[in-house]
Amino acid sequence: MKTILFVCVENAGRSQIAEGFFKKLAPDGYEGISAGTKPVSEINPLAVQVMKEVDIDISQNQSKLITNEMILESSSVVNMGCMDTGSCPALFEEDVADWHIGDPKGKSVEEVRKIRDVIKIKVKELIQNLDQ
Repeated sequence: MKTILFVCVENAGRSQIAEGFFKKLAPDGYEGISAGTKPVSEINPLAVQVMKEVDIDISQNQSKLITNEMILESSSVVNMGCMDTGSCPALFEEDVADWHIGDPKGKSVEEVRKIRDVIKIKVKELIQNLDQ
């Protein structure tokens, strides 16, 4: 099983959305996980809402702290984008894809939908480029 790790600072929005799409769309033999450098107590409620709109339930997901093991055991690491350079996940790994996606925290539901849709496109592109 090959693992794709999606990371952001709080692991409450972007990386959770990416994990949800990857789990739904990925081919057999791949799994998606997400984590953050400063996990929070709950997933962004708007992220949960906009994912339910596309029939993906991330309401039971938990924000997780990224570990060295997660990085080492992953086939690929995707940084969702950093607003907080002091705790940016890309600082911890050299070979990281950075998607530069804005944080949904504090955004309107319409803006979070746009972020969700960009993430879906990026996840589909990632899946198309997996060496199957």
